[in-house]
Amino acid sequence: MTEPYYQETEITDGPLVLTHQMPAAQSVALGIYIDVGSRDESLAEAGITHALEHMLFKGTRDMDVHQLSEKLDELGGNANAYTSRERTCFHLHVLHEQWREALDILIAMVQQPALPEDEWQREREVIYAEMAMVDDTPEEWVTDQHVEALFPGDAIGRPVLGTHASLASISQSDLSGFLAHWYRPPRMLITAAGNIDHQQLVDAVAEAGWRKAGEPVARRQPAAMASGVQALKREGVQAQIVVSVAGIHASSTQRPVAWLANQVLGGGLSSRLFREVREKRGLAYSIGSHLNSLSDVGTWSITCGSEPERAAECVSLLSSLMDDFAESITPQEVERARRQLEVQLRMGLDSVEGQMLYLGGRFDEQQLTSPMQWLQRINAVDADAVAQWAASHLSAGKLWSVAAPEKALSEICDRIR
Repeated sequence: MTEPYYQETEITDGPLVLTHQMPAAQSVALGIYIDVGSRDESLAEAGITHALEHMLFKGTRDMDVHQLSEKLDELGGNANAYTSRERTCFHLHVLHEQWREALDILIAMVQQPALPEDEWQREREVIYAEMAMVDDTPEEWVTDQHVEALFPGDAIGRPVLGTHASLASISQSDLSGFLAHWYRPPRMLITAAGNIDHQQLVDAVAEAGWRKAGEPVARRQPAAMASGVQALKREGVQAQIVVSVAGIHASSTQRPVAWLANQVLGGGLSSRLFREVREKRGLAYSIGSHLNSLSDVGTWSITCGSEPERAAECVSLLSSLMDDFAESITPQEVERARRQLEVQLRMGLDSVEGQMLYLGGRFDEQQLTSPMQWLQRINAVDADAVAQWAASHLSAGKLWSVAAPEKALSEICDRIR
């Protein structure tokens, strides 16, 4: 009998615990997920979720910031965290015999953070520097502008980092209050992958004291995505181009066909975009397509950087490629994409950290599908289904964002169809 891909236990008055066992691994990856992100913030709170992610590394009730950093370094693995529009995650990757110590540190960080005032004053400046880094990176800057234009007036569109003004108004007590409200079951999930016993992890999690349970997250679905052309004046040696159509939400049953369509369009060296835009015409160095999915909405996007003098030709070609894509998909392209996805899924099974992060998707659906089960579903999709899916999405409204020097901007935008 085949072993289940993962085990799951809900702790009474505590978080859900999931494990994927890899007995031959020398390590364990542990993560604590919180079902809160930048879209859950009010306008005045913009950036507080990401700020809190930073601040949880600034000490606990029993360790100051230096003791905590030293303890994390002593474990010798990888300590990291991220904030997205819907999730916050803190994770550690350690040798398997040190998983309990790593778990205790993670729990202390999210349950008993120090949140010292003086550290917040300094860390705010660090986040300002992070904002400046984004502003200095054209690809990231134009993506932020594009997402804000896609979802005008909605928290989804706001930058995860917030703004200088919003961060300046956030106090240490605001951080503490936000944590007390959001960091509690059932909005918390603990995941682990590697050489670890499920029941031992469950017992350890049950021993911890968790905050009183709150209500599940209730999110308002955003309005329909905007379409049109967003012209952005920005000096630089490249024009940055982003175009998006509606995609799929995180738990969509259309994932296999969407993954295949995206792979054929812009997911590899033999993809349409790479071959036609870069290899045949030399119009761009960086070119690709991407699916981005939230719990209730998703986008399918193309991103590209081109010299301003050639960007008009580039957007004209992108328009033609999107118009002609669905009706020209071949079985050979789909088979090649299917093989690429198989390699990604199967090789991903070797990654302890990757499998731990994969389990975090449990927030989006009642039961996770294993990578090998996804492969079976991908293999059941034919070229006609991929073509139909692509046609239905690419025929809908598109939002183009173009960032380029003023002298080239009008000509570029005029070539968009």
